[in-house]
Amino acid sequence: MAQPEKDKQPGNEVAGPENEVGELVGKLTAPGELEPAERRRLLGRLALALSNGAKKTRANGADRGRWLADVFLNIAPRIPIRDLHTLSEHHHGLTGEQLADDLVRTAQKATMTVGAIGGALAAAEFAAPPLLLSAPAQLVAETIVVAAIEVKLLAELHEVYGVSVQGSGTQRAVAFTAAWAKQRGIDPLTPTSVSLALGAATKTALRNRLLRTLGRHLTTLGPFLTGAVAGGALNRMATKKLGDAVRNDLRIKRPAAPPGTPPAEIDPQRRGELDA
Repeated sequence: MAQPEKDKQPGNEVAGPENEVGELVGKLTAPGELEPAERRRLLGRLALALSNGAKKTRANGADRGRWLADVFLNIAPRIPIRDLHTLSEHHHGLTGEQLADDLVRTAQKATMTVGAIGGALAAAEFAAPPLLLSAPAQLVAETIVVAAIEVKLLAELHEVYGVSVQGSGTQRAVAFTAAWAKQRGIDPLTPTSVSLALGAATKTALRNRLLRTLGRHLTTLGPFLTGAVAGGALNRMATKKLGDAVRNDLRIKRPAAPPGTPPAEIDPQRRGELDA
């Protein structure tokens, strides 16, 4: 029997326990703090679900990158993205550059925590060789969650800077994922930025970005606490680098004065350009 058309939409295609993967990533990237024990439990469940999915699709070797990219594209629409009003409410009424600062700090803390937990688990497995075979699934789960946190950060920075990305929820999710792969903001003046987001070049960039992130997490395979320290620190630095790059892009691409934006919220550098 042919698969119903609605089941072919992104978010419904992940091999293995499809809905569970999307649900777990959604919980791990939702606003608010998670207790360390709960975060570890969710990461463990995600690792198992991804492992089952990889086995089902027999993803290994060169196929691992393509499978990883397909999984991420399918769950991207499940990443919770907040609008500007909700962002300000969740960040104590902050707006403008201060809100952007807080978003980056929060994302850094989140990816650092995921890296530390993943590193600690990998370190424990390193100390017990028979369990080492399960480490790759843990690192894939960590990679997926860190990528989702960073895509969420990138999307919400667009909200802060008033750079509107048109399209359906799925189209916007894919466009933000493509922008994350390139570590850049989206140019709202380029009408093809969303429609071409799933082109071959973009898929290749996403696969390579995910594999680079996975490769970074391989440094967590060390004894004792070295993995936890390395995983947390590397994630924190990478997230800050992404935040800085995207903010620099969006300061240029933002509208001259986003609707409802008080003059005090306009970046000083941009205000100088407008005055000139």
